[in-house]
Parts: sequence; structure tokens; C-alpha cells
Amino acid sequence: MKPFKGKSWFVLVAVLLLFITTACNQAGKENAAGASAEQNKGNQAASETKPEGQTPVKVTWWHSMGGELGKAVDQLVSDFNASRGDIQVEAVYQGTYDESLNKMKASFDSKSGPTMIQVYEIGSRYMIDSKAITPMQTFIDKERFDLSQLEENILSYYTFDGQLYAMPFNTSNPIMYYNKDLFRAAGLDPENPPATYEEVTAAAKKLSKDGVTGASFALYGWFMEQFFANQGAEYVNNGNGRDSIANESLANTEAGVQTMAWLKDMLDQKAAINLGRKTDDTKKAFTAGQIAMTLDSTASLRGIVDAVGGKFEVGTAFLPKPAGAQEGGVVVGGASLYILNNRPAPEQQAAWEFVKFLAAPEQQAFWHTKTGYFPITKKAYEQPIVKENLAKFPQFQTAVDQLHATKTSKATQGAVMGVFPEARQIMERAMEEVMNNQKSPKDALDAAAGEITQKIEVYNKTVGK
Repeated sequence: MKPFKGKSWFVLVAVLLLFITTACNQAGKENAAGASAEQNKGNQAASETKPEGQTPVKVTWWHSMGGELGKAVDQLVSDFNASRGDIQVEAVYQGTYDESLNKMKASFDSKSGPTMIQVYEIGSRYMIDSKAITPMQTFIDKERFDLSQLEENILSYYTFDGQLYAMPFNTSNPIMYYNKDLFRAAGLDPENPPATYEEVTAAAKKLSKDGVTGASFALYGWFMEQFFANQGAEYVNNGNGRDSIANESLANTEAGVQTMAWLKDMLDQKAAINLGRKTDDTKKAFTAGQIAMTLDSTASLRGIVDAVGGKFEVGTAFLPKPAGAQEGGVVVGGASLYILNNRPAPEQQAAWEFVKFLAAPEQQAFWHTKTGYFPITKKAYEQPIVKENLAKFPQFQTAVDQLHATKTSKATQGAVMGVFPEARQIMERAMEEVMNNQKSPKDALDAAAGEITQKIEVYNKTVGK
């Protein structure tokens, strides 16, 4: 056969190059893990129209997800970067929520800060008052982004005066975990767990035998905040700080005193034991079969079930509340994403593109199944991996049902105050004082409410509220 010469040779080379380019593009589309087909098409088009040699916009994301959570974050970032030629995200672990927030404060007067940051829910008031952020609502309104696809009870926490300031990311709420095998042995119905304070006490007394204690709930301020919301009670004044800026703690109102007295009564009756502030300690006692009931985050479910293995059957139930309490529900915990306004507009817009990617059903399904946090997007529950996860961990349905059963109100939207981290510590100290017989529930909460109110007043003056 004669060799190709002249024009024939160039035609062959052109055809081969076209075939290789098309094949590579197709492989890239098929392998961009975590992105939908539509996203891949749009992202590829953006890459192809990008001027030759243009440097991608860099987005720096500060987060507080370590360990296995950090690995899931890195995978999401890798998936996004693989799907975009015009934007590249760098995720930087900054330690705990408090450490990350302090680093952000220190970066305000320099160029060293992030484009976006993950902040825990109790930092919401500070983030708004800092005037350092561009509200998510700005981007939402600009392109008419459909918020109805997201969970209303999650969005409500981060919505103030009709504006969504942050996009929820890792979201959880507390549920009660119980040992179904111990319930059966005590003559209790394992499919009908206690729902009220009174029922929990009665069950705990029956379960406390043979070296097992009926219950242990960590002395955690988050739990007290949740007990208030579950009774439809507000934690601070002025509509939980949502009608206007809060200036008084309501920690010593009936909801708080009744809850604290209930916890102390179980301890006095030896139906519960005090293992301190750390949920890790109550979690270890529960998975070892030493206590029959405990409270923990929904995000702990997989870890708890895995730690128990086949030793016993783990049950889950709604957070209890007093008999006859008003309608309420749980407040979402976890953290959300904020975009900083001291970064160039193209960088902020690029961060918004990444935020939308994280909120999409595919990414939310991946995040949920890898971490145990709630999907913030409703359609994530339609994803096959989420259905498989629910089949494997049916206990998680309790968390989903509890979220959806929550009636939106100022109480369940959650309290907001600029000194929330300090307020949580003050509440935990009050809980310790009661459990250690140093103060009565009313005296401890009166003192705590007074101290929190003073700190709120100082903060409000500082930010000019």
C-alpha cells in the first residue's frame, strides 16, 4: 500500500485529532464524579469558551471538618474542580469552629482571609453583625435560584428578616438512642419508646438493674436549647432574637426549670448517672451496654451503630418533652457557609457556583451517606445511595421524621445572640451545679440567665445595637 502524502496525510491527522479530543471530552464527562449530566455539560461548555491561557478563579474555603468528615469534604472539592475549568476551590482545614472563627476575625484587615467559611450555627448573629459577608440572598435574587428545593426547616434557622444569610451545609438534630434488647429484658415495648419526661423516668427506673443504669444525658448546653424548642419555648427575648435584637436570656423560665428538675430527679432516683459534659463519654457507655438510653446528634448514628456492632439492637426516638407541653420541635445544629465580602466580585461569584454545587441532590446524597448529616435538598432522598443507606440504617428515619414533624416557629427557628458560645458554656456550668447538689435548678438558672443577659448587653453595645 502506498504511504499517505500531501493533503491526504493532513486530512488523516486532523481526523485522528478530532477523534481523540472527542473521546477525551466524553471520558471527562462520564468520570466527573458527584456532578449531574447537566452540570457536566454546562461546566464543559464554560471550559471550552474560556479564553486560552486564562487562570481559573481561585476560591479558598476554610472549614472545620477533620478526620473522616474532612475526607468527604476533600472528595466534594475534587469532584467540583474536575467538573470546572474556570473555577478551582482550595479547602483548608482551620481546626475547631471557634479556632476557625478567630482566624477569620484576625484576617479582616489583610488579604489572607478565605473566600468562604464554614461557621457553626451559634455564630450566626456574629456573622451578620460583622458586616463581613455577602448574604446568600444576594446571589439567590440575582439568578432567581429556587429555594423551594431545599428543606424549609433547615433554611429557617439561617433566615433573618426574609433574607437567607448563609447556605446550610452540615445539619443535624438530637435524638434519643436506646437499647432495644434491654427494653425487652425489662418488660418494656422496644417499638414504643418513651416520648415524655415522665415516661423516660419511668422507663429508666425499670431499666436500672443488673449493673445497667437507665439513662445518661451529657451536660451539654445544646440539649437544653433543644428542650426549650421542643416545648415551643423561646431561649432569649424579642422572639428568640428574631423580631429584634435579643437583650435578655430566658434560661430561667418554666421550660428551663422544669427540664433541669427532671434531669436532677432521675439522678436522685438512681435512674440515671452523670458522666459529665462530653457526649463522647455517654456514647461510649451506651455502645458498651452500660446505659440503656442517651441523647446524641443524628450525625452520630452511623458511628453508634457501627460501634455497637451486633451486641444489641439500637433504637432511636424523638427528643422527649414534658407531658402537655406546647407544640414545638427541634432546632437544626451543625454549620453553614458564608461568602466574605472583602473578596473580588468574580471570586465571590465563583464561591456561589461552588455553594450551588454542594447543595445539589447528588452532592447532598454523597455527603449524607458519608457523614450522617441531613441532606438539605429534598430530592437527595430520591438518590439510590440515600435509599440504600436508609435500608441499612433504618434508625435514621427517626431523624428525618423528627425534622419534618417540627412546627416552624420562633422557638424552633432557634435563638440568636452574639454571645451564644459563651452562653452555652454558662448553661453547662449551671447544669453541673445542679447535678452536683451545689444549687437548686431555679437558683442555678437564675444566676445563669443573669450572667448571659449581662454578656448580651455588653455585646450589643459593642456592635451598636
